[in-house]
Amino acid sequence: MSARMIDGRAVARGVRRKVAEAARRLRAETGVVPGLAAVLVGDDPASATYVRMKGKACEEVGLHSKTVRRSASISEPELLGLIGELNADPTVHGILVQLPLPPQIDTRRVLIAVDPSKDVDGFHPVNVGRLVAGDLESGFVPATPAGIMRLVAETGIQQKGAEAVVIGRSDIVGKPTALLLLHAHATVTICHSRTVDLPAHARRADLLVAAVGRAGVVTKEMVKPGAAVIDVGMNRVDDPASERGYRLVGDVDPSVVEVAGWLTPVPGGVGPMTIAMLLDNTLKAARRAAETPVRQAAERAR
Repeated sequence: MSARMIDGRAVARGVRRKVAEAARRLRAETGVVPGLAAVLVGDDPASATYVRMKGKACEEVGLHSKTVRRSASISEPELLGLIGELNADPTVHGILVQLPLPPQIDTRRVLIAVDPSKDVDGFHPVNVGRLVAGDLESGFVPATPAGIMRLVAETGIQQKGAEAVVIGRSDIVGKPTALLLLHAHATVTICHSRTVDLPAHARRADLLVAAVGRAGVVTKEMVKPGAAVIDVGMNRVDDPASERGYRLVGDVDPSVVEVAGWLTPVPGGVGPMTIAMLLDNTLKAARRAAETPVRQAAERAR
């Protein structure tokens, strides 16, 4: 038995194509061009690369994007002032603050400062609350968990009643993914670094999501035969044979392909979906902004 690979690049292309078509219609009907602003503080190479990729993706689907760069020495009041300016800018429909932020900045305070209607990362407490309540239409679902759910749907696995195990409890991936699976009527277990007998929990899973950021933490002995395994990890390991001196691997050991029914590759699995779903969230934000004046006018006319 060999697992079937879930092609995240192909699924992401489909999402991007739909976003591009919808963005063209929105512009033709309302004149609104969806706009995404990325706030990049400091000169971390990985953060700069991620922001550059997001900007390129926006351009490819007809969204407007801009990157606002600030020095790592910026004060918290200055950064909060910048967030306020972006909140008030009608051409900006989505705001993302690239993490991590410098140590002098209270990250939580900055994320809370983002207008919930522009919080396309889904990190604001208002949007987190909507996710907890199962209101997936009014708010924004974080991009990586949303992408995971789209990939799971591609497998055709019945989520209702399925045993789902999420390894990792981060606010960005683990917790929201577990909530989405719960709303899809799966029976969900969240595991983490202090879970006793992790392999026993993992082996029960019809659907196993690995999101811990540690190479090879999930081995084939931990996987139920035929299970769908979603590998969220993106880890660098030394590889002298590679031109870059390293290679990217996931949280799932390659041997899992021998027992799983479905498996996402690394790279090319969850990664492309994260950017695609961010674009989708930005489109949703622009649609809502375009609908607001019409809705307000209708309410006044009543």
